[in-house]
Amino acid sequence: MSDENRQWCYQTSRMNQLTTDFLVIGSGVAGLTYALKVADLGRVTVLAKREIVNSNSAMAQGGIAAVLSDDDSFEKHVQDTLSAGAGLCREDIVRMVVEQAPERIQELSRWGIKFDSHQGGPEEGTSGTEKPDLTREGGHSARRILHVQDHTGKAIHHALLEKCKTHPNIEILENYFAVDLITTRKIDPLEVGTNECLGAYVLNTKTGAVITILSRAVVLAAGGAGKVYLYTSNWAGATGDGIAMAFRVGARVANLEFMQFHPTCLFHPKANTFLITEALRGEGAELINAKGESFMKKYSAQGSLAPRDIVARSIDAEMKKSGAECVFLDTPKLDAGFLRSRFPRIYERCLELGIDITRQPVPVVPAAHYLCGGILVDRWGRTDLHRLFAVGETACSGLHGANRLASNSLLECVAYAHQGAEYIRAHYAEFEKPQLKIPEWVYFGNNDQDEFAVIHHMWDEIRHLMWNYVGIVRSNKRLERAQKRIRNIMTEIQDYYWNFRIHSDVLELRNIALVAHLSIACALKRKESRGIHFNIDFPPPARLPPNDTIISPTSFM
Repeated sequence: MSDENRQWCYQTSRMNQLTTDFLVIGSGVAGLTYALKVADLGRVTVLAKREIVNSNSAMAQGGIAAVLSDDDSFEKHVQDTLSAGAGLCREDIVRMVVEQAPERIQELSRWGIKFDSHQGGPEEGTSGTEKPDLTREGGHSARRILHVQDHTGKAIHHALLEKCKTHPNIEILENYFAVDLITTRKIDPLEVGTNECLGAYVLNTKTGAVITILSRAVVLAAGGAGKVYLYTSNWAGATGDGIAMAFRVGARVANLEFMQFHPTCLFHPKANTFLITEALRGEGAELINAKGESFMKKYSAQGSLAPRDIVARSIDAEMKKSGAECVFLDTPKLDAGFLRSRFPRIYERCLELGIDITRQPVPVVPAAHYLCGGILVDRWGRTDLHRLFAVGETACSGLHGANRLASNSLLECVAYAHQGAEYIRAHYAEFEKPQLKIPEWVYFGNNDQDEFAVIHHMWDEIRHLMWNYVGIVRSNKRLERAQKRIRNIMTEIQDYYWNFRIHSDVLELRNIALVAHLSIACALKRKESRGIHFNIDFPPPARLPPNDTIISPTSFM
């Protein structure tokens, strides 16, 4: 029996099979928003592969972008997004998301999120009424970022989670890791009709049992893939699971070469994933080198508020020039009371590590942040497979192009959750419950605890490989070397996958290896430097006509 078909072996017992109306794989802002929006249509099952509080969106500090000021406009927000995206955004998608932002903010407010505000004065024509406290971040031409101090993502995620927990039609399963999607073509490889997604095989990481969950529609909201890189701002579970699962069943992916590197992660051995929000620069903090010199104006007229790709490359260049391990964010120039009240989490965390941001500059370095690419979707979040949707960071929607504009990320989560739910609502009759007989999971192999050291070694090897060869600055030679090495690693991983009893460590290794392989392939396909992807063999400003680097499973080697 071939490796591809082992897990589809048929067993007669149906004790480990569940049926739901909507299966949401991922429990961040996008997944929870979607769950709330379709819960009136049927039963929703939300999977969290670890504890429910963990997600990339819950770690988002800065805020959520929306046009709410008389000094701002949709057109300005659209143009800022297009400019940051380096010509690769889909303008129709950008306009759709930007123009629905105020409505999504009102919805979040109704659901209990209290964004920071201030008392408007007579000069604002408000006569003392509350107005949102809008801040500014890199790449924005106006103050349009709503926030909850410096933990906006956590505040939104918490409020959505509380609503989901109390909703009678929503069930949340913690510590349930989706292994693979179930499709009509996997059940019957000779099927020539439309390939449909029917559900997923899911590992209970506490018991080691694999259950089958069938659903009218499956929504991948599994987040990004920052853990593919050695240094990242992402949570530990950001291993590209949704992208890998979708690709394995035939969905196309695109633009995976565009991993955004956030310019300012805290440089400290005990906090290597702690983000220092861009909003600090929006309030006036400057990037300086070890000599105390402000350097960003040498690289961009926008200085420290240039888009993230420019700032990250500038920091990288400055560090290479000087041989320094980091640069610094000059925060003491800001008012101490303002820093403590506006950025309490950053202030407290830095203080725990011996850094008083009211008195000392903050040491920072770039780190892998959010993907701009992912599973290729349309304006409704639909993938190439009927019944399969993707929303949030796991999707390539066309909003971000070659570089994300700050604080468009949380906006995309709620906007695309809304789009997907609206499509389901309008076409509900097309989503009948699966009627096919689904084979249960068959267990193979045994765990050898000594071999887990090898698994962890391969994990580290992939992350070092990606950081060194597919990092902030790339070259054709580095990418070709990376491709050769990742192919060898993937061959080894296949052996471990089929000879080990299923385990979350092996599943994550399998997924990051595939996402790394796809990212390298996308990078090699792009014969130019654009946005985040900077290849020294194709120096800017020469550019090809804007094109996505789309990879189809049918043609991928």
